Amino acid sequence: MKLFLLLLLYSIQVTAINLVPTPPSIIADAYILQDFYSGKILMAKNVDKRIEPASLTKLMTAYLVFEKLKSGKVKLDDITTISEKAWRMTGSRMYLEVNTQVSIELLLKGMIIQSGNDASIALAEFMGGTEKAFVSLMNRQAKHLGLTNTHYVNSTGMPDAKHYTTVNDLVTLSKLLIRNFPEYYRWYSEQELTYNNIIQYNRNRLLQRDSSVDGIKTGYTEKAGYCLISSAKKGKMRLISVIMGTKNDKSRIRESEKMLDYGFRFFKTFRIYKAYQPLDFAKVWKGSEKHFQLGLADVLYLTIPKGQYNKLKATVFSTPYIMAPVIKGKNYGTLKINMGNQVVLERPLIALTSINEGTLWEKLIDSFLLFFY
Repeated sequence: MKLFLLLLLYSIQVTAINLVPTPPSIIADAYILQDFYSGKILMAKNVDKRIEPASLTKLMTAYLVFEKLKSGKVKLDDITTISEKAWRMTGSRMYLEVNTQVSIELLLKGMIIQSGNDASIALAEFMGGTEKAFVSLMNRQAKHLGLTNTHYVNSTGMPDAKHYTTVNDLVTLSKLLIRNFPEYYRWYSEQELTYNNIIQYNRNRLLQRDSSVDGIKTGYTEKAGYCLISSAKKGKMRLISVIMGTKNDKSRIRESEKMLDYGFRFFKTFRIYKAYQPLDFAKVWKGSEKHFQLGLADVLYLTIPKGQYNKLKATVFSTPYIMAPVIKGKNYGTLKINMGNQVVLERPLIALTSINEGTLWEKLIDSFLLFFY
């Protein structure tokens, strides 16, 4: 069974076709620009190349703490005692003092806003007892989240040959962090923190340069170079860029701006259909009912070049000769969306309701009709 569904057009008809230019040249070892909602990759290079994550490691450290906060097993006002190991950490710090007691909320802000290595160690020890034990939790979580090319050796991002990730895994982790913990993600946009009478500023200078940017994290080691994960939102569109291996702070800012500007200037993201929205009816044989509704299991977003919305056409294909029983949530068809002659997206369609087998008489009638059908 086939049915053509017309998508709603803009209230003002768009007639001009905006051609998307070639993406700008980005001076970096690896990078990606991806739409948060649709998952559409707008530009990329070396996305699966193993790289040192530097302080971008702290996204996973934060993720594990956020998860415990959300479950209620950890509270923001919980207190931990700062160890000598945390106090002695080099690199970026929030200047914790040994044997002082600090709240989990303040440590999270110190790690997120100031990129404090001492705060990272303190959180790791609070969560796992030791940093080594916490790192095993980080690797377990990475596997659970599908970060197949990531392996952690520490909670801070200090250099180690066995401490690595990829741009692909970093953008995936960033999306999960934003989606799963919006109540804590807001800290990534805070621009300064005062602790121990010292004011320190967020190292992500894009926060001061662009009001649409609300995160996420900088990183640097000699081998990794200057790195930056950025998230920016304009209207209902959010983009995430990851850039690794630039020469200096100015470069990572400049190249990130180029990527974000390209995405927002030439593309637009639409929510096409809601989850479980009825899209079509499918015929069922030998059932207690004759038809059932088809829909999508998840909300459907689509990122396309600006000015091309009126060229979209959706087509529903349902499985032929569907026999009862019909199971709710099972795949019984396919949605295809074309832009002109090109298929830009395919998604499975599921049954939105269940249908039981019909009576003996209903099954006999349908058997007779199928013979001729």
